[in-house]
Amino acid sequence: MMMSDDPLSRAPVRKFDGAFRWEGVERRPYKDAATAPFRAISRQTLASDPRLAGELRYFEIEPGGFSTLERHEHMHAVMALRGSGLCLVGDAVYALGAHDLVTIEPMVWHQFRAGRDAPLGFLCLVNAARDRPQLPTEADLAALRSSPEVAAFLDGLIEPV
Repeated sequence: MMMSDDPLSRAPVRKFDGAFRWEGVERRPYKDAATAPFRAISRQTLASDPRLAGELRYFEIEPGGFSTLERHEHMHAVMALRGSGLCLVGDAVYALGAHDLVTIEPMVWHQFRAGRDAPLGFLCLVNAARDRPQLPTEADLAALRSSPEVAAFLDGLIEPV
């Protein structure tokens, strides 16, 4: 069943297919590959309507993949749905598993990485109108790398437990 662009004509239920896809929802590239570094990640916009103040998206990072290291003025609420991985939030690295909830404050560096054996899938709730992500400068990277744990994370040298 195709979904209309008109939010009022959409079916109120989008069926889950059991394989982390939803009826009528297109699986898209995470970002334009020329804009920022990332690897093996896709996105699906599950809910986006002008009447909402937010947008609900599902991201899936394939084994060994990662999101862009970035920050921006809007908040995120992220809930892992499947798999495991690591996330950098500010100057700390956290193990992440199914149903863990991550809150990312404005202007905080963050990145998600899947483990090597399974995808990491998560829901992300953000403002409907949001600013463009900022990428780290060389000085920002140097500051982040002053922590051995963060440097190991950025280099892909640590794995989720």
